[in-house]
Amino acid sequence: MGNTKEYSNGEVTVVWEAEKCIHSAMCVKGLPDVFQPKERPWIKIDSGTTDNIIKTVKKCPSGALSYYMTDSEDKTSEILETKVEVLENGPLLIYGTLKVTHKDGKQETKNKTTAFCRCGASQNKPYCDGAHVKQDFKG
Repeated sequence: MGNTKEYSNGEVTVVWEAEKCIHSAMCVKGLPDVFQPKERPWIKIDSGTTDNIIKTVKKCPSGALSYYMTDSEDKTSEILETKVEVLENGPLLIYGTLKVTHKDGKQETKNKTTAFCRCGASQNKPYCDGAHVKQDFKG
């Protein structure tokens, strides 16, 4: 696996998987006191409440951010109900656990939030890689 970092406030641990990030900035817009991409470390976990951090992490469209409760025995985060959301001028977000079958027949299980490309410009199809921003996609 690539560059993965963990940030803990003693209650919740936020996991960041850099290679999954599509730079949607939903974390930064949702909780700018905690998520500061121009700073190092970029996650200031003590600058927000545990509840607000969890709510913001759940909105990550790429799944680059996840969390687990620090004192939990099984370091897994909450199971999300399946939900579909269309982001204006952006990807289709599916929250929950799903199995994706690719055109070559390869299957994979995605957990948490999965962002599917709607603009057609992604170099990581069927997933969004943020190309819709450069393409000025409207939809």
